[in-house]
Amino acid sequence: MTLESTMQDFPLTITSILRHGASVHAASEVVTFEGDGSRRATFGEVATRITRLASALQQLGIEAGDRVGTFGWNTQEHLEAYLGIPCMGAVLHTLNIRLFPDQLTYVVNHAEDRVVLVDDNLVPLLAKVAGDLKTVERFVVMGDGDASALRDVRPDVDILRYEELLAGGSEQFDWPELDERSAAAMCYTSGTTGNPKGVVYSHRSNVLHSMAACMAGSMAVTEDDRILPIVPMFHANAWGLPYAGWMSGADFVLPARFLQAAPLCRLIERERPTFSGAVPTIWADLLRYSEEHPVDLSSIRMIVCGGSAVPRSLIEAFRQKHDVRIVQAWGMTETSPLAAVAHAPAGTPESEEIDWAAKTGRIVPGVELRIVDDAGNALPWDGEAVGEIEVRGPWITGAYYRDPSPEKFDDGWLRTGDVGSVEPNGFIQITDRAKDVIKSGGEWISSVELEGHLMAHPDVVEASVVGVPDPRWTERPLACVVRKPGSDVTAADLREFLATRVAHWQLPERWAFIDEVPKTSVGKFDKKVLRARHSDGELAVEELP
Repeated sequence: MTLESTMQDFPLTITSILRHGASVHAASEVVTFEGDGSRRATFGEVATRITRLASALQQLGIEAGDRVGTFGWNTQEHLEAYLGIPCMGAVLHTLNIRLFPDQLTYVVNHAEDRVVLVDDNLVPLLAKVAGDLKTVERFVVMGDGDASALRDVRPDVDILRYEELLAGGSEQFDWPELDERSAAAMCYTSGTTGNPKGVVYSHRSNVLHSMAACMAGSMAVTEDDRILPIVPMFHANAWGLPYAGWMSGADFVLPARFLQAAPLCRLIERERPTFSGAVPTIWADLLRYSEEHPVDLSSIRMIVCGGSAVPRSLIEAFRQKHDVRIVQAWGMTETSPLAAVAHAPAGTPESEEIDWAAKTGRIVPGVELRIVDDAGNALPWDGEAVGEIEVRGPWITGAYYRDPSPEKFDDGWLRTGDVGSVEPNGFIQITDRAKDVIKSGGEWISSVELEGHLMAHPDVVEASVVGVPDPRWTERPLACVVRKPGSDVTAADLREFLATRVAHWQLPERWAFIDEVPKTSVGKFDKKVLRARHSDGELAVEELP
């Protein structure tokens, strides 16, 4: 006979996060940067506005399960949407402002958004596709900027102002009792091949993910922190920071559209954030800026960096020059996204910490991981066996929205498409994406490893390595390099630099110097573009003997 527990069956909902932050941490603040200054509000004040938002959306006819899109930067208003929309029973759909127009149109129509909240300075961008958004009934403009571009394209749709909408809402709202497994938010993958795929997060998954983010072994977010989320709120659930920060009572320092190195450094100096998260390109830009301008990063205790492989040279430079810890993390839209964080194991000598920090990350509690070979057989965690990484857990998607994609799942496990090895202590080392592994003469070459070494060269800004056809070896690496301004470093110089770091047979013969590495909508290197440019003869390729 099974013995039942005496515990209450209390639902895990974002509403509980909202209530906790609003009451226990009412004095914590939300700061939104405006370039020359910042505006501020306490959690208590923001909570009142969240209630008004939910009430006003209900008055517009938004019901349980309806999708409400957001097309905006990281601001107080976007944070209000993060909490108000799911807590009223609707579904928050964060729209990636960097998607190609046809992809943006696809995701809005596929999700069937009824209302879209849009920042006023993004109105012209949204107006380009507004005429093709079949299910959108209203646009709500955040800010008092010109909205005529939307009116011109969609005269049949109501265009409201966010502040007027809130003014018409009530400070009294009967928050519904929600099923913890009901949809709370959705985000679409960046769509590097084919149409983007929708991932729908539940209230339960978001609450558990937030607790994991607050754990000391992951992001360790607490009330003492001031969080600077540079990662966009439209990217992979903003890495869970909106909910983790509100849950813990951490202050928010929101950068809005000011994501260049100069304004970010001003913001950091003025507001003294302790914690931040962004993709490697952001931190590489900031590091280059700091080489020519005085910057004060002393308030930052930890930077979480992910989205693509973090070069070891970047981690070392921040520690040596600014005494700031960059901690690599790994995940994806499908994993909410937190799956692994690269904190060094207990007892690691200081001299060896960087070796662990440069790894992909250590699997966090709540996520189970395995690596499998091409036949689907599980491989050992010995740090040597290499296979595709598969994961499962309470905040890992088990399907895509209205898209079966059975090839993406394996007997209850999510196939990540990442290839790598796992140490016995759960540390992952991703060597490549399955589609980007270079298979040369029967051996695998890691493009990620080559890129990391190349970006450690003092004259290299960025480097991306792709496999290209080779008559003898089937495939060989092509190194596409962005040189620092004024540098005349040659392909031969870089090959010599690599020769002391990788096996001789892995050294690229083909080199191309480019102005910029093309990137996806979430800031990752877009290797399919480079492969296409090579195939079309658009790259000036130098071939070394």
